[in-house]
Amino acid sequence: MKWRNPSWRPLLRRKSRLSQGPEAALFQGLRIRLTLWYCLVLCAALVIFSVILYLGARYFLLTPVENATSAHAREHAFTWLAGSPDRACSSFGSGRFAPPSPDQGGTLYEMVACFDQNGTLVQTTDTAQLPAAFLSNTIAKKALQTGWFSDTVDAGGQIGQIYRYAQAVPNPNGNGYVGVVVVSGSIQVQEDALSLILILLLSIGGLTLLGAGLGGLFLSNRALEPARLAWRNQQRFIGDAAHELRTPLTLLRADAEVLLRSREHLEPDDAELLEDIVTETDRMSNLATNMLTLARLDNNSTHREHEVINLTDIAYADVRRVQALADQTGISLEVESDDTVLVIGDSTLLEQAVLVLLDNAIKYNRPGGRVTIRAEVKETAAFLKVSDTGIGIAAEHMSHLGERFYRVDKARSREAGGSGLGLSIARSIAEAHGGTLTLSSVPDQGTTVTIMLPLAQGTRTDRDVDAEGDRAPVSDATPLPAGD
Repeated sequence: MKWRNPSWRPLLRRKSRLSQGPEAALFQGLRIRLTLWYCLVLCAALVIFSVILYLGARYFLLTPVENATSAHAREHAFTWLAGSPDRACSSFGSGRFAPPSPDQGGTLYEMVACFDQNGTLVQTTDTAQLPAAFLSNTIAKKALQTGWFSDTVDAGGQIGQIYRYAQAVPNPNGNGYVGVVVVSGSIQVQEDALSLILILLLSIGGLTLLGAGLGGLFLSNRALEPARLAWRNQQRFIGDAAHELRTPLTLLRADAEVLLRSREHLEPDDAELLEDIVTETDRMSNLATNMLTLARLDNNSTHREHEVINLTDIAYADVRRVQALADQTGISLEVESDDTVLVIGDSTLLEQAVLVLLDNAIKYNRPGGRVTIRAEVKETAAFLKVSDTGIGIAAEHMSHLGERFYRVDKARSREAGGSGLGLSIARSIAEAHGGTLTLSSVPDQGTTVTIMLPLAQGTRTDRDVDAEGDRAPVSDATPLPAGD
């Protein structure tokens, strides 16, 4: 069923990635994958470089402060052991250990606090000036267990991040510890520098990846140009070779059939040889035709009509064409449709795709089996499903289905006249119409192949019309009797 209406013309102008042909889609995918791999390798290199640089900068910036703080903590511990705990728990009166002067705004570059053997803070004249984060006794308790401990805390205010080192002071009698000395050094300047380095690394790395992505797209496009040329030459060669083969094959078959008309004058062996010639030329002719069809679909050189087509009509037409083949093995054919499924496309190509699926469903079915073809609408897409009750397909073959010349059972495919191109042709036709072809199968239970196509915009299904009371619903299952 076809409708030719100028109102459909705007719908035919919609842009699609498939409008550039399978060749463009193939190389566009390769171009993107090459660029992604290039960016991934560069990203890994940048991450490794950034981690090494950041850790190196952190080591060289913080290690001097950590070493100096631990050394000063041990000096205070020695002073405590020397019998001067009061002096050990305060500054030494000069240098880095001096208390803050008024012109420093109260900022302590190094702070000292002591804790007793129970982890309780020992009050001194300096403790009132020290921040609460520094005076936390958690580090002292850990040092009493391990002998020493260090951490980093935020003292807040103008002090910021500080590095604390706790040194346990051993008991001269050799029984545990008499206390803990905690010394800290300010590392806010170093932390600010590390934050700046991290921001620079992230910013420069992001810009580098962006530039690499754009440059990778350009370079991959240039690198794939020879492959595009080889692809076009290959497709042209396949198309020309298939086209040139069709004429001699047709003549060879015709000559063999002419000789077979005088079968009574031929030796039995000669007649069998001629029959073999006819069979093989038929097979080669079908192979050449399929190769030519694929080459034209790949090159987007096949003329395609753009008409509004009812997939239900396509299903009925193809079922009638394969009815005789199904009758030979007692396979029943059934068409199910609960909608008027309208799509825009070429009816000849769509009939060819559906015919391929029906042919496979019959050839690889069991005697007395069933083949069901169903056309339906789901949301904004049209679906045509061909299901059979045949031998099914093992899971290891599923990922290869659709590859050209791939056959699950080569011996049976040859006996059935298959070449491994039918499913590739059906998939190419579906993609040429902006759709997809998917396949699901359960071994020993059957296979279902689904063609999904964009629904013609502005069309109404039978359900919509029936809801308005304009027409009666279509039967959910309309079996086609054998022999029709």
